[in-house]
Amino acid sequence: MKIVLAYSGGLDTSVLLAWIKETYGATMIAFCADIGQEEELRGLRAKALKTGASKLYVDDLCEEFARDFIFPMIQAGAIYEGQYFLGTSIARPLIAKRMVEIAKKEKADAIAHGATGKGNDQVRFELTAAALAPELRVIAPWRDAVFRKEFPGRASMIAYCRKHGIPVQATAKKPYSMDRNLLHISFEAGILEDPWRDVSTQAHRSMYTLSVSPEEAPDAPEYVTLDFVKGNCVAVNGRKLSPANVMRALNRLGGKHGVGRVDLVENRFVGMKSRGVYETPGGAILHFAHRQIESLTMDREVMRLRDSLVPKYSELVYYGFWFSPEREALQALVTESQKNVTGTVRLKLYKGNLITAGRKSPVSLYHPQIATMEEDPTKSYDQGDATGFIRLNALRLKVSSALHRK
Repeated sequence: MKIVLAYSGGLDTSVLLAWIKETYGATMIAFCADIGQEEELRGLRAKALKTGASKLYVDDLCEEFARDFIFPMIQAGAIYEGQYFLGTSIARPLIAKRMVEIAKKEKADAIAHGATGKGNDQVRFELTAAALAPELRVIAPWRDAVFRKEFPGRASMIAYCRKHGIPVQATAKKPYSMDRNLLHISFEAGILEDPWRDVSTQAHRSMYTLSVSPEEAPDAPEYVTLDFVKGNCVAVNGRKLSPANVMRALNRLGGKHGVGRVDLVENRFVGMKSRGVYETPGGAILHFAHRQIESLTMDREVMRLRDSLVPKYSELVYYGFWFSPEREALQALVTESQKNVTGTVRLKLYKGNLITAGRKSPVSLYHPQIATMEEDPTKSYDQGDATGFIRLNALRLKVSSALHRK
């Protein structure tokens, strides 16, 4: 049996690699996706091989992640439950997609992951596998009662590593879990399981990675321009950048000014509520700026139609249905809606705030000569026409009012 495992080199996945190999008598192929987490990858290959892997793939997926996953989601205006920029959600289908590709290349029988049975990630990994390679078996040890009995806590996992000579540095566990990629970094569990605990204070300053607090941000605002072509950001401050480098540039700018921190309680797909803290500095800037250029260039009814689909689209991403036919159908509509979303947005970044400081477009639907409160030089709008417009819209209200007064 041959199994491809999502592997980071940390305690959990190191134990999983050795345990799955021992339990299933399998040939293990480890896979680590570089999606902008900037974790130390040096020595990972040697560690994986010593732990029991026959091979390790370390793939740089940053450009694919930004181009084919983050940017289409930004075009859709997706945000889950009004607050969450879907940073973890959108990364999982890409990781699972690459796992499936490796499994096919290596003629593997199964893929394996370390997602818990209480979270959303197990669903995202497995729905992607079902869509792309339904013939592959999926192994999820945290849903295996035998595995959970053997590893009830971190101490038992450390002891297992020592017994089997697995090279894992056993350090004190942070009082929360973290997940980082090009779009965001998330914090959950541990001390964050108390929704009353305030982690915005100086006492928790060391938790944050991508941003300073608004209080610590510079006292002077900073301006940034974003150039869009068909709904995608192609340049920052006039400098043309690849999608991944757009995210890196915006992360640096947003983080410097305390932009993009969110503390929320969200509804997991599996049914429970969960408290999470997120840093999404670049994503927050991109999402906000994209809306600003849309306001100038997108037809009103097209915008309303697309906006009506944002909750559904966001749910599909959050729930793990990225490779579903309904998400692809929605994406086709979104792509069509973006064909004229081209222009430049100027923002002011100041102490956690995003402030619009200008927008322009060669295909702007805003015409000052029509919107002006002064005399319309084009004679495109006759204010007298509004009389009939109002009368027709008032008709049903008058009829209803007359009926209910009887």
